[in-house]
Amino acid sequence: MADRPAPQLDLATLQFHGCALVRPECVLATADGSLYTADWRGGVAQTHADGTQTLYAGRLPEGRALRPNGIALRHDGSFLLADLGETAGGVFALTRAGALAPFLERVDGVDLPPTNFVAEDTAGRVWVTVSTRRQPRAAAYRGDVADGFIVVVDARGARIVADGLGYTNEALVSPDGRWLYVNETFGRRTSRYRIGPDAELSGRETVATYGAGTFPDGLCFDAEGGVWITSIVSNRVIRVAPGGAQTLVLEDADPAHLAWVEQAFVSGTMGRAHLDQAAGRVLANVSSLAFGGPGLRTAFLGCLLGDAIASFAAPVAGHPPPHWNWSPHR
Repeated sequence: MADRPAPQLDLATLQFHGCALVRPECVLATADGSLYTADWRGGVAQTHADGTQTLYAGRLPEGRALRPNGIALRHDGSFLLADLGETAGGVFALTRAGALAPFLERVDGVDLPPTNFVAEDTAGRVWVTVSTRRQPRAAAYRGDVADGFIVVVDARGARIVADGLGYTNEALVSPDGRWLYVNETFGRRTSRYRIGPDAELSGRETVATYGAGTFPDGLCFDAEGGVWITSIVSNRVIRVAPGGAQTLVLEDADPAHLAWVEQAFVSGTMGRAHLDQAAGRVLANVSSLAFGGPGLRTAFLGCLLGDAIASFAAPVAGHPPPHWNWSPHR
């Protein structure tokens, strides 16, 4: 469990990037100073280093706009989008010209439910998470539901490689390539699996467990072997050291709101209303983190309910993600 020292970061020191973003739940950073965020206008918003913005968006043939949750930047500059649809999901490929095409809609003979996250690793494998099979998804905002799963897409095709997770959220391959780390939001833990030669997952381990008010959503790695976790509701950023010690880096939470949500979670009555309100002083339901900037010493925060990306100077440099040097111009 995490110690809960006073937050080390003064909220007044936060800086903000971009404007008028629509549900920037997932944030990615690249070496050229760009920030990419999921955008519910149907694609990805790029905030350039000079502060200008470009929206890459497309629509499906039937006219339905996607609701991107997680996004991945590919080597050719295109994107993969995890669609958090009302009743259906999947992963879609989007070019910068706005061409949109299905990438993955069925796995193991079953249509994908609303889909949470997608990431591509250095080996070219694509990892996809589905938080729950329950409809509506809010029926899984409980500690006793564990029906989330992980899909891998590689040269062999797509298949489920892990199942029975407590609301699967972001999942990333560790810098050494040996482990897949994954947040279980309502299981209140970060887990990891050993990756086998054919991308099979085994040896599930608990990396960290979290207490009241922490609901782990986003994750990323730093250059010293630490794992950084973002928590919705409490707007917490936690660093989990290689030995397991937890440091609370940042928090922006209203105690009364946090107590209301926590009581609902414990009693099994938590619903959308508990996630659709921003009760922080500055932050609006922080959901992801990406290291960027010179030396990867800046932490950028995606959020569910904000319209800009907050950032702060990180005490530890980030580890460069697979897409760090991928050209945005191809």
